[in-house]
Amino acid sequence: MTSRKTRQSYGVRSAPYGFLLPAGILFALFFALPIGYAVWLSLHKVEVKGLGLGRGARSEVWAGLANYTDALTDSELLHGALRILGYGAIVVPVMLGLALVFALMLDADRVRLAPFTRLAIFLPYAIPGVVAAMMWGFLYLPDVSPFYFVLDRLGLPQPDLLDGGPLYGAMANIAVWGGTGFNMIVIYTALRAIPAEVYEAARLDGCSQFQIALRVKIPMVAPSLVLTAFFSIIATLQVFNEPTTLKPLTNALSTTWSPLMGVYQDAFVKGDIYAAAATAVLIAVVTLVLSFGFLRAANSRTKQEEAR
Repeated sequence: MTSRKTRQSYGVRSAPYGFLLPAGILFALFFALPIGYAVWLSLHKVEVKGLGLGRGARSEVWAGLANYTDALTDSELLHGALRILGYGAIVVPVMLGLALVFALMLDADRVRLAPFTRLAIFLPYAIPGVVAAMMWGFLYLPDVSPFYFVLDRLGLPQPDLLDGGPLYGAMANIAVWGGTGFNMIVIYTALRAIPAEVYEAARLDGCSQFQIALRVKIPMVAPSLVLTAFFSIIATLQVFNEPTTLKPLTNALSTTWSPLMGVYQDAFVKGDIYAAAATAVLIAVVTLVLSFGFLRAANSRTKQEEAR
């Protein structure tokens, strides 16, 4: 009898681990194992003997931190990181600002056609990034774009959006167009979860709709804003589709315009998967540090406001 109770108690205690086991196996196979393999590759290199012909002429040897040193001293990687920072300085605040404005407008009491408007704003997010970049790329081309045709008929200047400074705005427009809908849905869902009694109390205190939005709604959806900013920062640091798709349309984009494009060049053009792995690990570490640094700063600010 005692042994049966012991087995039952052990089964109850081990049940949560049994439920977590499938997720743990998938995590190990498709997340932890690839990361470990990338780290292992980044610590090796190919050693070529003689002319590199014949069996045993090319062998994999230990490289230590040499690949990381080469990546950190690569000027192209540094310039790509700076370009991404400029790109992100446009994308993140504009996208989150529009998402917040749209969410507040849809949460208003007198809004009309709210379901259709939500779908219209969210729909661009459902379009694959490559398709969106290709579509906008042709709209940016003076020879085929209807916008340039209209500007020409009106006698207005026709800026080259795929060269120089406007290129950042052109690519940022693609990201904002595609990502605003997702962030808007996250913020709008948080707004709908706010109890109606909170709004009623604010109205009784004499608050206008603008004051309710500014002093009640925005502070209460601050966690959602932090979450969307967290995802947006990660997506910005890993930008690849937009510059890669637009590159055939302009000479202003190099093959290493973004750090991930440099990884692609090392791995699939130069055939140096070891250098590509080192650069990818560095990008992952920087993304992790910046993302969690942002989360920690946001959480500390939230705690300070709650303490007041």
